[in-house]
Amino acid sequence: MPVRPLPALLTSALALTLTVLPLAGTASARPASSCSAQAIEAADPAGPDVKALCAALAGLPDKDATAALIRVGGKGSWHGVAGVHDVKTGAPALEKARFRAGSTTKIVTAAIVLHLAAEGRISLDGTVQQYLPGLLTEDFEPITVRQLLNFTSGLQPGASLGENVDDGYEHRFETLTPEEVVAASVAKGPDPDHAPGEHQRYGNIHYTVLGMLIEKVTGDSYAHQAAVRIFRPLGMRHTSFPDGPDPRIHGPHNRGYDWIDGRLVDVTEWNMSDRFAAGDMISTTADLERLLFALFRGRVVPEPQLKEMFTVPDIEGATMGAALERYELNGKVIWGKTGARPGYHTVVAATRDLSRTVVYSVNSTDAKGDGLAIVQRFAFPAFNR
Repeated sequence: MPVRPLPALLTSALALTLTVLPLAGTASARPASSCSAQAIEAADPAGPDVKALCAALAGLPDKDATAALIRVGGKGSWHGVAGVHDVKTGAPALEKARFRAGSTTKIVTAAIVLHLAAEGRISLDGTVQQYLPGLLTEDFEPITVRQLLNFTSGLQPGASLGENVDDGYEHRFETLTPEEVVAASVAKGPDPDHAPGEHQRYGNIHYTVLGMLIEKVTGDSYAHQAAVRIFRPLGMRHTSFPDGPDPRIHGPHNRGYDWIDGRLVDVTEWNMSDRFAAGDMISTTADLERLLFALFRGRVVPEPQLKEMFTVPDIEGATMGAALERYELNGKVIWGKTGARPGYHTVVAATRDLSRTVVYSVNSTDAKGDGLAIVQRFAFPAFNR
């Protein structure tokens, strides 16, 4: 991303004091460390790298992010918040803020599908043509539910209201239904180079179809199924989906911003209904951490269905199972998912044994751009040791 000028309001906000607040940990009863020199010095060597985490938060807000909320768990826990609630007032960032969780929504969608599979209501080897007759044309070979889950369906991207934030901003209050999104994909025809199951291509279209499949099989809305199967049982009281095209984030939240035409623009209000089961969720770091621990411990999806989330298909270049992606960092195998919506970048990641976890929400000013730099800054330090 090119270096862009910092608006005067944001520049003045840099003078605000960095705020890091101790919170109660999910994975540990110990209080989280702050970023004081004494706390850094006293940090447990077996726990997270507090010095590196504090360095990631230092200086917020800056040109790349206006706020960040980080929760690290496992062997030792550390929670921090830095930056501002909004650049106009410079008020401190809210530690319990809600945010657009983007494609981490796919974890919930995959979990619902696998839950239905455990109940015998869906077969992972069943096809789209079987469950959603008429959705695809005769040009398409059979596409299985498992191929949707692991992004090997061969479906091409669907309709969009803009390929990037700059293009989409003027359409932010418009609506695309899941049916319209999928119809545009179907109109493009199958992947001309790969049959279903031959190539992994990440995209929202697979999970948009899965959302429609959930609704067809259950006779219920996707959002209600997510609530009754996952959010309520796990006590995720601050996680929900917008009411249709509602562009607002209800409840406490930090404002989201993005650089558009050289200006830092507030992009908080945005109709995300076109993302549906692929990326429309609103959550908190505490709720996503709760989901992460419950999921990995088998409390959301039972075995043997859970193994689908940690099984990468034997295809060249494949890195993802059902919603989760496999990474290797500092000798550790990590499973996680990123999410990006204008103004909001999210990560949920953990080692399989939950010895180290991280969940963050960063108010990135280029959330839909190359997210690697944001992940390297705010997530990687959690796995330093």
